[in-house]
Amino acid sequence: LGLDAKLFRGAAGSQASTEVTNVKDLTLNLESGEADVTTRATQGWKATAATLKEASLEFTILYDPADADFTAFQTAYFSNTPLALFVSDGQNTAHGLDADFSITAFSVEQPLEEAMSVSVTAKPTASTRAPQWV
Repeated sequence: LGLDAKLFRGAAGSQASTEVTNVKDLTLNLESGEADVTTRATQGWKATAATLKEASLEFTILYDPADADFTAFQTAYFSNTPLALFVSDGQNTAHGLDADFSITAFSVEQPLEEAMSVSVTAKPTASTRAPQWV
């Protein structure tokens, strides 16, 4: 269940170890670029090869300036400082994406009848640690 999944954050350059408990919904987007490798040998069918991989995280946290997780993402956004993030499936032998990320969006949502929240987008950034699936 998504309820069992976890997001961890930490200082860029090392695997994240602090669990982010203020997260509501999270989506890990994984895609690859495409190269056209069509030849006459494909007999009229277009052929594609996967190229560079792309990843992004989109998640919601509650708006709470007293919360350390909120503050970490807000600071990372406004100072353009990368964060180590690990998106885990929450199982005993956790699987997920581990990388240093830049916070590319920090959108405050103020619905009339709900708690204020922030929609966060994070994307892997240049780092000494290449993104990896662990």
